[in-house]
Amino acid sequence: MKTRTLGVNGPAVSALGLGCMGMSAFYGPGDDDESAATIARALDLGCTFLDTSDAYGPHTNERLIGTAIVQRREEVFLATKFGIRLAPGEPSGRAIDGSAEYVHAACDASLERLRVDYIDLYYQHRVDPSTPIEETVGAMAELVRLGKVRHLGLSEASAATIRRAHAVHPIAAVQWEYSLWTRDVEAEILPTLRELGISLVAYSPLGRGFLAGRFSNTLDLDVDDWRRTGPRFSPENIDANLVLARRVAALALGRGVTAGQLALAWVLGQGGDIVPIPGTRRRSYLEENLGALDFELTAEELAQIGEVVGPAAGDRYSEDGMRGVNI
Repeated sequence: MKTRTLGVNGPAVSALGLGCMGMSAFYGPGDDDESAATIARALDLGCTFLDTSDAYGPHTNERLIGTAIVQRREEVFLATKFGIRLAPGEPSGRAIDGSAEYVHAACDASLERLRVDYIDLYYQHRVDPSTPIEETVGAMAELVRLGKVRHLGLSEASAATIRRAHAVHPIAAVQWEYSLWTRDVEAEILPTLRELGISLVAYSPLGRGFLAGRFSNTLDLDVDDWRRTGPRFSPENIDANLVLARRVAALALGRGVTAGQLALAWVLGQGGDIVPIPGTRRRSYLEENLGALDFELTAEELAQIGEVVGPAAGDRYSEDGMRGVNI
């Protein structure tokens, strides 16, 4: 398995990780047996970077992973997140909490659910605008000193926040959505990360499965699948985005690979400091995704693909969701 390094002189991780969110949340009913088998197969193939969050389920995804890796802990580079907590009194049913007290409580709860003594990479899932980032990262740094966490990360933080956080304690990785049709990070986030020596962990590198041809209509999805209400899959945007997905498929056909493999190879080709974490709960898709590591796109191919496949129509999240990113 090819590896990439997180941060400056940081840990080596598999060049492709496994996003585990969809095993337990947002994409319709899960299948714990197949998900556990997918995790085991990933480890067998050297894909050892597993990504989860206490918000997935909530909590059920961490428990699933904890059970799946209990006999194989030393093979795993384990990442989880905190910061989105249940809040029944809020309109959205959740709240963003970056307080020092919550950082410690959330970490202890994740350690118990994951059945581990330490977390390799601990992210703040969303920045809490009501808590100074210095307080949050200061508490996260205490977890490192206590041996509960080994490396720190942020998710969907702004460039200014990343700088402030990194001044408190080294940040190994920042997680942002990045794919052929989502390139927001290229303007300010990615240059900032490279200046500071921080890696980018790219989530949804397959456009939530759409660029891989997993579905072409929201009617193909389960009734409780989050993507049915996602702006990019709404009636006013999906036709324009289908054009982009078909362009990816056509380019992949010409290269003799699948659409998903081409899309992943493009993200991988944007720099050795980027680690995509495509999510799946199926062994067949896992193995297909890992096939993206078997070939490399030339600089000319990367440029051509980037020009042919433009940005998606529609925001990544709802209006409320977009207010919670790039803080």
